[in-house]
Amino acid sequence: MKNPEDYCNIIYDNSLADWVCKGLKTDKSWLEGEYHTIGFKLGNKLLGGLIYHNIRPKRDLWMTIYTADKRWCCRRALRVIFGLAFNLWQVERISILVSENNNSCIKLVEKLGFKKEGVLRRYSDDGSDCLFYGMLKSENEWSK
Repeated sequence: MKNPEDYCNIIYDNSLADWVCKGLKTDKSWLEGEYHTIGFKLGNKLLGGLIYHNIRPKRDLWMTIYTADKRWCCRRALRVIFGLAFNLWQVERISILVSENNNSCIKLVEKLGFKKEGVLRRYSDDGSDCLFYGMLKSENEWSK
């Protein structure tokens, strides 16, 4: 990637929450209260979106992500993602749920440094289990 247009752009746009939810085959009814959404674009193509929700500044927040293209995941995007959580909202932990059937997501969150903390049995709409992951601020290597 030699040209600036070859790099993923990060945009702040709460309307992307609809796109994320559609990709996850759900509606926004689970999004209560304040939430913030960032998107990852390459040219005019939307590669992914991330929703920060259930934000309790200086405590914790939840992240939900949907991607249509793995090119969104670069060091710069990860610095922004974790920088917003740990530096802007100054949370002590980030939580994320992953379907037990989503092996690529499981590999990604573990590679990013999330620790598996438990299993929510038959939690998904289809009756499958979800894995509960967390990352403490002290474990974060991306926004330092």
